[in-house]
Amino acid sequence: MATDSSAPSHQPPVPRVFIVRHGETSWSLSGRHTGTTDIPLTANGERRICATGRALFGPDRLVVPANLAAVFVSPRVRARRTWELLRGEGCPHEEDLEGRVEVRSDVAEWDYGDFEGRTSRDIGVERSEQGLGKWDIWRDGSPGGESPEQITQRLDKVIAELRQRFHAPAMNRAHDEAQNPTGPSVVRSLMHTLGHRPPSDVLIVAHGHILRAFAARWVGKSIADNPSLLLEAGGVGTLSYEHHNLEEPAILLGGAFVVGK
Repeated sequence: MATDSSAPSHQPPVPRVFIVRHGETSWSLSGRHTGTTDIPLTANGERRICATGRALFGPDRLVVPANLAAVFVSPRVRARRTWELLRGEGCPHEEDLEGRVEVRSDVAEWDYGDFEGRTSRDIGVERSEQGLGKWDIWRDGSPGGESPEQITQRLDKVIAELRQRFHAPAMNRAHDEAQNPTGPSVVRSLMHTLGHRPPSDVLIVAHGHILRAFAARWVGKSIADNPSLLLEAGGVGTLSYEHHNLEEPAILLGGAFVVGK
């Protein structure tokens, strides 16, 4: 998939959404569905997230803290701890992130209801004994929990909000500057003062199923069709747009790192 993220440096960057799944827990290791239950990270999970943070955050890394307009974090302890570790001890980027971190229940994990804490294998055995077909969360949802329709409604609101709050203004600024590259601009004045463009990237720290559903809805796919996307514990994904166009959302399969001057 070709995107304008590879465009020459004189073009304004395309806004992005970074999705980060929380680190490893004892339940993620055993395959138990973890929705509302608060499970801490394992020691190995914490070490791996710390390593991810060192590789991920920085002025010359994939996620440039000064470019983050917002950070959405699930209220679950495993997600909040993941965010703490991603930032790093002492958080050298604290000033860049001040006032931009939001704990959001709308990016919490899928509510698994009656299947909370159970593995897909156990659920499959039970359904087989009941004469039911194979369980597919994307199609069937969770009894006593959330349906695919409810997840879709929840995530579509988040996507619409972040596009309206952060991405549409950035796209409009880029368009205005392209139309009048030498004219007066509040944005150019602000860039001169701050030394960079107003931030437009968003980081979401959440969970496996909800982030895979988020990626599917980002590009307008029905989650009932099973998005066939994987996101390992501690994994990172990137969503953006083609052609600097808000109407062309895309999943960024790979992108170059920023190189400092």
